[in-house]
Amino acid sequence: MLVCGGFHREGGMDRANAELAACLADRSHPVHLVGYRVAAELAAHPGVQVHRAAKTGGSFFLAQRALDRMGRAVAAAVCAATPGARVLVNGVNCDWPDINWVHYVHRAAPAPPAGAPRWFRLKHGIEDHLNARREGRLIQRARIVLANSNRTRRDLIERTGVAPDRVRTVYLGCEPAGSATPARRAAARAWLDLPGDRPVVAFVGALGHDRRKGFDTLWRAWRALCGEPSWDGILVVAGGGRGLAAWRAEVTRAGLEQRVRMIGFTARVDDLLAAADLLVSPVRYESYGLNVHEALCRGVPAIVSATAGIAERYPPELRELLLPDPDDARDLAARIRHWHGEIAATRERVAPLAARLSAWSWRAMALRIVAEVHSAPDAAGAIGSGGAISFDESAR
Repeated sequence: MLVCGGFHREGGMDRANAELAACLADRSHPVHLVGYRVAAELAAHPGVQVHRAAKTGGSFFLAQRALDRMGRAVAAAVCAATPGARVLVNGVNCDWPDINWVHYVHRAAPAPPAGAPRWFRLKHGIEDHLNARREGRLIQRARIVLANSNRTRRDLIERTGVAPDRVRTVYLGCEPAGSATPARRAAARAWLDLPGDRPVVAFVGALGHDRRKGFDTLWRAWRALCGEPSWDGILVVAGGGRGLAAWRAEVTRAGLEQRVRMIGFTARVDDLLAAADLLVSPVRYESYGLNVHEALCRGVPAIVSATAGIAERYPPELRELLLPDPDDARDLAARIRHWHGEIAATRERVAPLAARLSAWSWRAMALRIVAEVHSAPDAAGAIGSGGAISFDESAR
């Protein structure tokens, strides 16, 4: 049984939850899903039973209590009817002491900037305080904790005090795709109305008041680059959020409508990556970074903050793609400029990493999770040998 906000392809955490559920169902396990949204094809699977929770007022925070209540009720019924049933929850969404798969550590996330609206800072502060307090209690109660990166594992150990041998790292998987064919690239650029001969830089992330995704840093870097006569790049920004309208107005005020395309939220991220030559993700906090992972799997180089979970998978020879300070727009502009001078060579250097990441499929991730869960089978909480795991990423 899985208790998660969503099981669908939109969003990193929701995609990972859906892939795990699909793998379990395909292996003939009876699967119960408790969440707000479940993809139609997953809900139609004969081995899946869906229990939908109401999302009060469209707010995850307000709906959390309903999800928790339903999750605990269904878990109690399933475990009573099926001895040996296991229950997996995500972070703070349900108080059930079995498997906790953590995609976001509230105690590690930064506070919103001083420039955010006062009402937002107040709301965020209250939510953060309550979630952080709940996080510490639920992580301590879990029989086994799964982290999506070693960065997340460290945050959990240092900030919640959970015993290291109860936290296992299992990296997210991917759907092997490979580099876009010339025809696919041309079609993707036609969809975005982009010229075929200009370098395209992509940004994928929510444009909220918290600025966690770091678009403000990219914007300052991009304005500087566009002031240089030799700069010919086009930036495509995919992401919704409360700040989208303000950013569109900012682009217009700067007179950069021809150099920046704000396309809002889109489910066609695969097409955006097919059109792109570079992804930039100057995040201030990212437990992993599935958008960077997916770009790399498609052979698209990605500049990402060195503190993001995905950064630990970059080899030393790609260190120029890791941004030490997500607030340093000048450094980011220099790194983008350096990439621009050797586009083909950078893509070639990224190829070995792309191959390694592509070899670790969603199925391999799911089977690793099953193996880790089986290493902690007893209700008393005895855990087998574990910690920061090292596994063969070529396993499928």
